[in-house]
Amino acid sequence: MTHWFHRNPLKSTAAVSFNLYGVASSPAANKICNDLRTTRARLLDMFTDATCTPEIMKKSSDEYFALLQGFILPLDGTTQESKLRFIQNFKWTDTLQGNIASAQQDAIFELVSMAFNVAIWYTKFASRLAGKENVTEDEAKDVHKSLKTAAGIFKTLKETHIPRLITPAEKGRDLEPRVIDTYIVQSQAEAQEVTIARAIELKHNASLIAALAFETANFYQKADHTLNTLDPECSSKWKKYLQLKQHFYMAYAHCYHGQTLLAADKCGEAIRSLQEAEKCYSRAEALCKEYRQTKGPGSTAKPSEQLFFKKLGSFIKNTLEKCQRENGFIYFHKVPAEAPALELKASYGLAEPTPFELPALSAQCTPEVYATFDLTRGPKDDKPKAKHDEEIKPVKEPDLKPQTDTGCVVS
Repeated sequence: MTHWFHRNPLKSTAAVSFNLYGVASSPAANKICNDLRTTRARLLDMFTDATCTPEIMKKSSDEYFALLQGFILPLDGTTQESKLRFIQNFKWTDTLQGNIASAQQDAIFELVSMAFNVAIWYTKFASRLAGKENVTEDEAKDVHKSLKTAAGIFKTLKETHIPRLITPAEKGRDLEPRVIDTYIVQSQAEAQEVTIARAIELKHNASLIAALAFETANFYQKADHTLNTLDPECSSKWKKYLQLKQHFYMAYAHCYHGQTLLAADKCGEAIRSLQEAEKCYSRAEALCKEYRQTKGPGSTAKPSEQLFFKKLGSFIKNTLEKCQRENGFIYFHKVPAEAPALELKASYGLAEPTPFELPALSAQCTPEVYATFDLTRGPKDDKPKAKHDEEIKPVKEPDLKPQTDTGCVVS
């Protein structure tokens, strides 16, 4: 089954020279600064390279983060943080706030901002792969793995690294809890979409598919509610996506729950469940139109024209007609006024974030080299700065338009 995922833009950043003038007072110290500049530039290039794979992304990000930790971890055994933490200024935009950058003179701000972009890249890689024609089983596994990797990065940043910032994230910025929580839950929900497609392809029990779809719909609802208090100007389009996916998977849940009820000879309840599936599908269809018409960050698409969406509508219609025929010939059950409750809990297939760990500190960053960074020989600012008046050009991303003319199966 083809998939379509909404994606917000990548974060963009100002160039960083790591030119510490007289502070780096040895050849080894200067080499660290030069390598930081080149590995950072290489990693930024990977974000827009359509041929980049998860293996290349991990290698590029590990090379940079291994060096950057020399500006974060204490190497002299006397302090809780590196003396170099606040020596370099970094500027980053946010995925929802356009081209106006935030700036902090803090290496941890750089770490969490760059890692956040790495996570966004994994979601975009998954989206590009899931939307192509003839998705193989291995590619489907890569989609699933990439989304769980992204969720794990977001989760680790939120729990471990963002709390260490001296300047807290402002409202609506990527690093504040509402935004990063939404990214975590969305990534999990989308990973479960791949699981559901796999379960359908392998003709797993309808009750398992219904439970997975119900859990996925609840994930999307949770993500939507997390954004309720965010400025509608930057979050409305994202919320429409989360809402349409919630109703889409509620339609799935009611549809497959109806199949379970029919198999248990509860045909009246099965019909009512399928009717509820039709209602949810119609609401999802209306939300698709609202999504297209809503302005805001993110990709422009027509989700109701995607094959994955059309196939569910036909499936619900055919299943309901089957139940009605069976009821007219065999069961003669009364159709209840209320839809059967979905008290479903999936025992298998739930997507958990993959734990994220930073690479080990680079072998270049030794206590001896660290000692040759002399803060008395250059400008020093122990307090992070924050500026919001500089525009940074947006990242020019590869085309991620989903396919519309394929009957491929994610299996």
